[in-house]
Amino acid sequence: MCAIFGIVGEYDLKEAKNALFLMEHRGPDSSSYIFDKNFFLGHNRLSIIDLDKEADQPFVYQDIALSFNGEIYNYKELKEKLPFNFKTKSDTETIIAAYKTYGLYFINYLRGMFAIALKDGNIFYLFRDRFGKKPLFYYQDEQRFIFASEIKAILPFVKKEIDLKSLSCYLSYGSSISPRTFYKGIKKLSPGYFLTFKDNRIEIKKYYDFLQESSIFSEDEAIEKIEEAVQKAVDYRLVADVEVASFLSGGIDSSIVSYFASTKKRLTTFSIGYRDYPKYSELEFAKKVADHIGSNHHEVYMDKNNFLDSIQKALFALDEPLGDPAVIPLIFLFENVKKYGIKAILSGEGGDELFMGYRQYFEFLDIEKAKNLRYKNWLKNYFKSNFSLNKEWEWYKRVFEGSPLFRTTGEIFTDLQKNLFLKQNIKDNESLECIENYLIDLEPIKWYSYIDIKAHLGELYFTKLDRASMINSIEARTPLIDQDLVELSFKIDSNLKIKNNQTKYLLRKIGLKYLPKEIILRKKKGFSYPFMEWLVESKEIEKIRSVNKKSQIFRDQEIDFLLSHINNGNFKQHGWLLYIFSLWLENNI
Repeated sequence: MCAIFGIVGEYDLKEAKNALFLMEHRGPDSSSYIFDKNFFLGHNRLSIIDLDKEADQPFVYQDIALSFNGEIYNYKELKEKLPFNFKTKSDTETIIAAYKTYGLYFINYLRGMFAIALKDGNIFYLFRDRFGKKPLFYYQDEQRFIFASEIKAILPFVKKEIDLKSLSCYLSYGSSISPRTFYKGIKKLSPGYFLTFKDNRIEIKKYYDFLQESSIFSEDEAIEKIEEAVQKAVDYRLVADVEVASFLSGGIDSSIVSYFASTKKRLTTFSIGYRDYPKYSELEFAKKVADHIGSNHHEVYMDKNNFLDSIQKALFALDEPLGDPAVIPLIFLFENVKKYGIKAILSGEGGDELFMGYRQYFEFLDIEKAKNLRYKNWLKNYFKSNFSLNKEWEWYKRVFEGSPLFRTTGEIFTDLQKNLFLKQNIKDNESLECIENYLIDLEPIKWYSYIDIKAHLGELYFTKLDRASMINSIEARTPLIDQDLVELSFKIDSNLKIKNNQTKYLLRKIGLKYLPKEIILRKKKGFSYPFMEWLVESKEIEKIRSVNKKSQIFRDQEIDFLLSHINNGNFKQHGWLLYIFSLWLENNI
């Protein structure tokens, strides 16, 4: 896992080296660069596969220069097939060999997570992995084209201005949505896309989507193939020349991932709990799984001081506001994992999105039925005339007007709520514009999974995981979002996924074969911790009010309303979004 930084055009060498240094945390094992008058390509390396210096980057072969962040899990298989004289044992050289063999189609042969910068003569290519696990940002002005693994490396070269459209998307979905960022002019390459820079022009093309036609209607066949695909995905992600550990929350996803990993080696596992707040802790369930699979298990405890101390580290790591408060304990957990010398770890993201793990999915499926009402014009007009700030009102309004009901599990502010809070005007259904590149006509269950993988996972959760891990120089691997497994899940008949009205029906069937019944059948709790209690106790939450007095982005009376309700234990997610945005605004704009 590494950092990429490059400039094409005018630049100062010292400034370019300083920008690369800003991402030292992503690759502390080595740092190097190549350059000429109008080109700079730098790389910071975290050594996971082939620890020798010969595998350092940028990697140069003939007229090709490569800087690559991520892992290619099938690189050994590719090496056996490619007609190339390999000099190293690294997966990096495999990328060049595949490119030389297949041209731009090489990207279809790579199985892994990656952000790739490749220079071939005077043409520059950027590639981002299929699901957005690894980040890649870019910026162009009249003097130069810049690209980097993190925004912080580009900021020294631009005038910092907030993109208010991204603020609106953030309030809806908890993050900026590709290709926009919170900074005007700085863009992020969308997952499954590649960029060509030639003759000062940018061209962007899509190379991948995971949608499949349903072709598996047998429960037994589905379970057999899922189990086989999960085991293979985990096996791939155990490939490393360093120890690979695993997170273990005691939930179904991390337990299944950890179990399959433990069949190959004795695993080191980590869990987190919160002192003085046992109602948030799931340590007892994680311990049961750890004992069952025989892992070398470690428990990490976070308190209010740890939480508050980690906030500034999170701001530096993220570069943008991120609407998931779990990023703070995750950074703290990675910080403690690092003390054990761990450089790579498995994480269980993706099971909910692939196999209908959120209870909200079932609630929305029920509301969808209102679309079939024959005589709904009266209801449609009634909802338009009698508006409410409740989310339920927004949901039924969408159903009756025929717009997409479900817009990710993580939707927070409705458009009406945003229009109330923001001083800028927010038109109805503006939240749809944020995800317009992902809009597609699908039956509800497939749509729920599709948009959550694209926007909830790709834009929010994978951003959180990448920044929290890399600020601590650790590589996080997510086996459940594997190309073959994701495609398989979309081939499975949707009705099998919701059988008996049970969340994660198919995964539970697999889990019951190998893990304790009380782990697999217990009700999903969802990740939670006392972040709002700590923000209120420390009076940090008042930062929302003080920053807004200067920025005047939000209406004062609505901020007062929100804070009064937060003190009573309500609107925690809304409060977090405004809090972390306020800190970012104060520190960056």
